[in-house]
Amino acid sequence: MPMPSLSDALRPRFAQWLLRRGALLAFAAILLAFALSAPNFLSPSNLVNVLAQSAILGILAFGLTTVIIGGGSNVVSGGLDLSLAANLGLSAAVYASLNNAGVGDVASIAATLGTGLAIGTLNALVVVGFRLPPLLATLATMNLVAGLELVLTENTVLPSTSPLLEWLAFGSWLSVPALAWLLLAVGGVLILLIQHTPFGLRLYAVGEYPEAANAAGLSVRGYVFASYLISGLCGSLAAFCSAAWFSGSTTGSGEMLLSVVAIAFLGVIFSRRLQPSISGTLLATLLVGVLINGFQLLNISSFWVDGVQGVLILLVVALSGLRNKEA
Repeated sequence: MPMPSLSDALRPRFAQWLLRRGALLAFAAILLAFALSAPNFLSPSNLVNVLAQSAILGILAFGLTTVIIGGGSNVVSGGLDLSLAANLGLSAAVYASLNNAGVGDVASIAATLGTGLAIGTLNALVVVGFRLPPLLATLATMNLVAGLELVLTENTVLPSTSPLLEWLAFGSWLSVPALAWLLLAVGGVLILLIQHTPFGLRLYAVGEYPEAANAAGLSVRGYVFASYLISGLCGSLAAFCSAAWFSGSTTGSGEMLLSVVAIAFLGVIFSRRLQPSISGTLLATLLVGVLINGFQLLNISSFWVDGVQGVLILLVVALSGLRNKEA
């Protein structure tokens, strides 16, 4: 058997370096480009505004990342939750409806969180119980949830206001908006839970090596079930951010799905081991937030953002496939 050449041995390492360093270099290049061309881009007020604007997408992407970790990163058979954006839409509609009906704050918040958990439970039951591919299962849930939102809102916007929404929309601490703090808080909790606890270590093991995890006595189904519950909860938490940002429920939440998927995929190349991680997703959230903000400052149509995100997804998938093929 012929010995592998030096170039063959170095090629996988180069692919890994390109994924890890290339992402950071691209991020730095984007920051530099906007700093030179967009007015006031580097001002402290604009930078914290990027954090606040990124809260909705970031929290949704945290949920998707958790599911990917628990189910594996294979797009067809691995972990996936396409219902997250629809979850946000229905949860925001539930909160706005109850709030407008005069239901107390505690009950409205509990019902909204319960809505997200119920959607996560439905996904988990279909994926774990009926063993349907997550791609198809969560696609069906997405359509079901979107339909329930249309029935509840009659396809109209439900304006709403409450002390919670006012605090999220206008509150700040240390000159940093409340939405930015919520993004960092949710990200911090999930980083501790998934990247620094036995639960998170086992969740990674279940996603990457399900047969070995099952042989080791881990409840593979239980951990996958838990990942969908966390994802559902993230959907309802993002709903509060959305209701605060738009002063109530809003139609068209499904349009966020592409951005959420793009952020989750990009998060892989921001992680040290080229694996899905909450910290990597947080960096990817900031990258997409910078793109959106920079385009707004330059008066460039937001449709270009979707195009850039699509290209980024293709590049990440292609480079990841190259690395796996040559590893």
